Amino acid sequence: MEPCVFCKIISGEIPCYKVYEDENFLGFLDITPRTEGHCLLIPKKHYRWVYSVPNFAEYWMAVLKLTEAIQRSLKPFFITYVTHGLEVAHAHIHIIPRDQSNTQFVPPILSIKKEKLKQIASSILNITTTVV
Repeated sequence: MEPCVFCKIISGEIPCYKVYEDENFLGFLDITPRTEGHCLLIPKKHYRWVYSVPNFAEYWMAVLKLTEAIQRSLKPFFITYVTHGLEVAHAHIHIIPRDQSNTQFVPPILSIKKEKLKQIASSILNITTTVV
């Protein structure tokens, strides 16, 4: 079976804008972001659904750590989470920072230049590496 795109990111075969990493989870910026700082957090082992991850509570604690780093780095008004997981058949949680002007249920996809993505990822990663 061909590895999924997220498994390829975990193995380093495909690059990503990393924002979080621990022994079991990897966080990176979404390449089709709905907001600046829109991240995905995935388990390093392949599971189809978020609720299939055996260390479910640990997964959500990693989400919380990444959320706190996003709050400190980007200063959003609030953060939303989405777990529908239909695009890629690998468990993933969308962590979407929002501001007061962006209250659409599903914001449109943004086009963000690579340099800006690198800057955002670096800003978040600098905090997660000191918090983890």
